[in-house]
Amino acid sequence: MTDRNRELSLALGSGGARGLAQIGVIRWVEKNSDYRIKSIAGSSMGALIGGIYAAGKLDLYEKWVTQLSRYDVLRLLDFAFSRSGLFSGERIMQKLKDMLGDVNIEDLPITFTAVATDIESGREVWLNRGSLFEAIRASIAIPTVFTPVKRNGRLLVDGGLLNPVPVAPTLRDSTGMTIAVSLSGRSEEVLEQKEVDPKQTENRQNSYRRAITQFIEGLQEKLGLNDEQPPEIDVFDIISRSLESMQNSIARFRIAAYNPDHLIEIPVNACGMFEFYRAQEMIDLGYERADRLLQNIRLS
Repeated sequence: MTDRNRELSLALGSGGARGLAQIGVIRWVEKNSDYRIKSIAGSSMGALIGGIYAAGKLDLYEKWVTQLSRYDVLRLLDFAFSRSGLFSGERIMQKLKDMLGDVNIEDLPITFTAVATDIESGREVWLNRGSLFEAIRASIAIPTVFTPVKRNGRLLVDGGLLNPVPVAPTLRDSTGMTIAVSLSGRSEEVLEQKEVDPKQTENRQNSYRRAITQFIEGLQEKLGLNDEQPPEIDVFDIISRSLESMQNSIARFRIAAYNPDHLIEIPVNACGMFEFYRAQEMIDLGYERADRLLQNIRLS
């Protein structure tokens, strides 16, 4: 097999904290195959993981993210006090800049594309030049949660809105294989049974939701709107469930259209979109799913 045939492309999908499973997939490829990752395309969390790996800083990021507690994650959320999003995302991105340093995409040793959505034209945008962090920041800008990013005259938000599993940017690659990771796999009962112990039941109404709810209630009180009955489902659930429902549907069509050589699916109920404190659990799950599905590319 030629060197080119031993190179592979990764298409890393969107899905919030489940995207940490993609670290496990990358680790499996590094440890168990002769293949070298030559190209990465990522949407949202896939862009973040893929960009960090392409910059050669995944070890540092993995060490940091696996040590985060619920409280640590909450502290990284910075309220924007803006009509365009609850959080600015600048505190998270500044942490990443401090950790990884700034770099341009064209200077990376691995071909990299971050997928974002131009909210004004409704078109998919491929970011493959310029600041790596700016591209990642645009790709993870979940509407109504994080503020959008202005870049080259465009107003950019989460790439997962239009392309949750970005196989298309890898079609121009000359690699021998494409592996796609979808974070919208079918729910699995065994994962539903793997909940935290009963003493932590209260924490299922997690810190993020409480913070957002308190913020919204504060605004309602100032506006004189706090006499309304509390809704059966809060705005946090509405946002996350709506995004996931849309992305799950689009992901199925995208995968069918572009048909990658291998598809790894992470169950949609593996963890909540914002449960980043479960990093190690997700990394282990990604490694296990890669081990199960990529048997034929093991080291010879």
